[in-house]
Amino acid sequence: MATEHTHKTAPKAPARDRLLAAADELFYREGIHTVGIDRIIEHAGVAKASLYNTFGSKDELVGAYLQGRHAHIAARLTQALTRHHTPRSRLLGIFDYQAEQFAEPTYRGCAFASASAEAPAGGTVERAADAYRAWIRSLFTELAAEAGAPEPAVLARQLHFLYDGSGMSARMDRDPTASAAARVVAEALLDAALATRPDPTAAPATPEGPSSTGSPAPRQA
Repeated sequence: MATEHTHKTAPKAPARDRLLAAADELFYREGIHTVGIDRIIEHAGVAKASLYNTFGSKDELVGAYLQGRHAHIAARLTQALTRHHTPRSRLLGIFDYQAEQFAEPTYRGCAFASASAEAPAGGTVERAADAYRAWIRSLFTELAAEAGAPEPAVLARQLHFLYDGSGMSARMDRDPTASAAARVVAEALLDAALATRPDPTAAPATPEGPSSTGSPAPRQA
């Protein structure tokens, strides 16, 4: 008896997932201002109504795209830092993670910086960029504190400058080694910060003047 073979087609991903995947690819590669709605829905293979029913507008889709970028970076960076086993190496490991990003052939700079270039103040893009940058700064601050920096917020701001500059250099100069230079400077800043810590083994300073009991010194005859 002949056996009948049936072939089932794998179900398509939900429209939301396909729209986000298309937005992530096109917005990052070409820019949120260049890519229109028609390009997104064509690339995603969905009807225009699906986009508006799911997100309501292009602005909401852009917001979801940037939130997805934030979550993706946070997950990858957090995972990358598990390879480091001391507070110092975890702090500097952020720049090692950047090196991995820069080496990817699809790297086109910071998605938040690109999206913010022409975005209006106070809008969806600015809010998403602010949230992402606050997260990066808080991560630097937390790791700086764990490494023993006496003023972790100050060191975190300095390291955030390096992080930004490294990304800009990698994109504008097409220099995937930019993070290596940033890491060297980051290490010097960390060492300088740790050198200012008070020595817990140092003897307390001896008070000058009358004895510490408060009794006046005896008068000479």
